[in-house]
Amino acid sequence: MAHTVSQLKEAAGLPVGYRGPRGSIVVELKRSAGLTAKELAAKLGLSLNAIRHHIRELEAEGLIAYDREQRGVGAPVFVYRLSRDGEALFPRRYEQTLTELLDHMVEQEGRAGAVRLLERHFDHLQRKLALELEGVTGPRRLEVVAQVLSQEGFMAEWEGTGESGTLTEHNCALRSVAERFPELCAAERRVLAEVLAAEVERRAHVLGGCASCEYHVQFTPMPQAMGRPTENTKQ
Repeated sequence: MAHTVSQLKEAAGLPVGYRGPRGSIVVELKRSAGLTAKELAAKLGLSLNAIRHHIRELEAEGLIAYDREQRGVGAPVFVYRLSRDGEALFPRRYEQTLTELLDHMVEQEGRAGAVRLLERHFDHLQRKLALELEGVTGPRRLEVVAQVLSQEGFMAEWEGTGESGTLTEHNCALRSVAERFPELCAAERRVLAEVLAAEVERRAHVLGGCASCEYHVQFTPMPQAMGRPTENTKQ
């Protein structure tokens, strides 16, 4: 099952001033490509008037914006999304430090040196995940990985069955770095495949304009036990 909104909000590390209904609205908008006031009310179990009140406050603070979209017949609807300032509420761990190091590496050793530095970063993450996954088998590994990634600022959630699942990262904690070095995204997919012992396919990508990065995970089936040998029949 997926993590609850409150769990995601805590993992995302929102400022204290954005807890409660306003924090929940911000998190829901972070998790989606855009929602109407009616959709937010349904998701959060609040009245439409209460949602509109909080939306007006968040708009006044410059944290959310809206687009007018035509959905079926009738007048266009207002679809709300996070503004740039709203996106900035979510953690960008390591981003500034990594950017400075990468600039230095590019000057000293070229782009290849910077890519090697990024690979070392993911080597560290892989070792951390390996420790957390000791003794953990099957889809439970996906849950543990989502928890660790949320601690790293990726606002991750998961869902799945015994054979496959989905890992979604609603926040890119290294976005500006990934925009300059897309090799970072390839390294992430590789690490996920290795620590999960599964086939991992990216089906949505923040750098491709999606609201989140989404990975489909197909666990490698365990070898089936050999059936009991049948007795030889006499010829």
